[in-house]
Amino acid sequence: MLFIGLLVYLPLGENAGPAGASSGGALSPFSPGLREHPGGKGASSPAGVRPGPHPRIAIVVDDLGYEPARDAAWLQFPEKITFAVIPFGPSSRKIAKSAHERGFSVLLHVPMEPDGQVNDGTSGFRLRRGMSGAEMEELFSRMLQDVPFAVGASNHMGSAFTADPEAMSLYTAMLKEKGLFLLDSVTTGRSVAVASALRAGIPAAKRDLFLDVDPDPEVMRRRWAEALSLAKEKGFAVLLCHGRADTLQVIQRFLPDLDAEGIRAVTLAELLSGSG
Repeated sequence: MLFIGLLVYLPLGENAGPAGASSGGALSPFSPGLREHPGGKGASSPAGVRPGPHPRIAIVVDDLGYEPARDAAWLQFPEKITFAVIPFGPSSRKIAKSAHERGFSVLLHVPMEPDGQVNDGTSGFRLRRGMSGAEMEELFSRMLQDVPFAVGASNHMGSAFTADPEAMSLYTAMLKEKGLFLLDSVTTGRSVAVASALRAGIPAAKRDLFLDVDPDPEVMRRRWAEALSLAKEKGFAVLLCHGRADTLQVIQRFLPDLDAEGIRAVTLAELLSGSG
C-alpha cells in the first residue's frame, strides 16, 4: 500500500519565470518569459512516496528536448536525476533514450492548457479542457512515442487543465492504463492533479521547490538549502529546475552538500518505489 503524504494546497498564482534562451525564430517551449509556474516553495509532500532509510532528494530537470547541445550536457550529471522531456523537439527522442541508457528516469513533460494565452511553441499539441477521452488518447500516445522510455508524466504549464476535475480524471485514467506515474509541477494552487491520481490508483508526487525561477546563484543557493532542509525534515524532497546551462553549472557546485548532509540523490521513479 502506498504511503500517502499530507497534501497542503497553497495559492501560488501564475508566473512566467525565465527558462533559458531561444535559439531564434519560432518561440521554443523554454523561451524567456513564457514559462507558467510559481517560483516559491511547493505544496508540501509528494503523495505515494515510500519511506526510505535515508533522506532523499529527486532532482527533476524540466523543458528538455529542444536544444540538443544543452540537453546533452545534462547527461554527464554525476548524481541521479530525472529528465522531463517535451515531445516533438529536435532532441526529444534522442535525449530520452540517452537518459534511459544512463540510468536516469524519463518523464513525458506534457504541454497542457494554461490560464490565458502563452505563445511558447507548444500551442499545437497541448492537452486542453473539453477534449474527449479519444482525442486526449490520440494526442498523448503520439507524445509518448516521441519520448521513449518515459515512466511517468509531468505537466508543462497546465494551470487551467490541472485545475479541471473532469479533464484530470480522463488524464489520470489514461496514465493508469499506460502504467505511468504522475508528477504535479504545481503551476497553480488550484491543481487537483495529485488527488485525481490517487483516486485513479496511480503513484503521484508534487514538486516541493523550483530551484531557478530566479537564476541568481545566491538565490539558487538558498533554495537548494531549503530543499535539503525539507528532505531531512520529512525524509524526501522533489526539486525542479530548468535545463539551462547556467543552472547545470551552479547546481554541480552544490552537490558536495548531499554527502555532508547525509542525503541521497535518487530518480523520481526510485523515490516513488522506495528503491535507490
